[in-house]
Amino acid sequence: MINLIANTTAYISSLVKKIQVKQFLAVVLVGFLLLTTNIDSGSNNKALGKQLDEIAHDRDSVRPKTTREWEKEGRETENSPGERLGRIGKESAKAFEEFGSGYVEGAKQTANQAKEAGKQILP
Repeated sequence: MINLIANTTAYISSLVKKIQVKQFLAVVLVGFLLLTTNIDSGSNNKALGKQLDEIAHDRDSVRPKTTREWEKEGRETENSPGERLGRIGKESAKAFEEFGSGYVEGAKQTANQAKEAGKQILP
């Protein structure tokens, strides 16, 4: 009976040691990967922010596109809820109009591509 208890204790002890070694190796591997990969390369690129701003403001739209612009507009109209609701309504209509025009353009491009693919399949 004492031999059985000693063997069980030894087995559990070796199992715990193996698990700890595996966990330690996993943590070391993850740490190595995080330290050797360049995860934060986009935040150092200042030109990227300007490019995104240009893309966001490429249309002749007076509606706000960035969070800063929305907050500025909110501060300008915070004392006049009616004016604010009117602006929100106009800007929402403009946004849906822009979205709809993009949808129509995309549908036309898809139709043209399907037409060209059909010409290639059938002479």
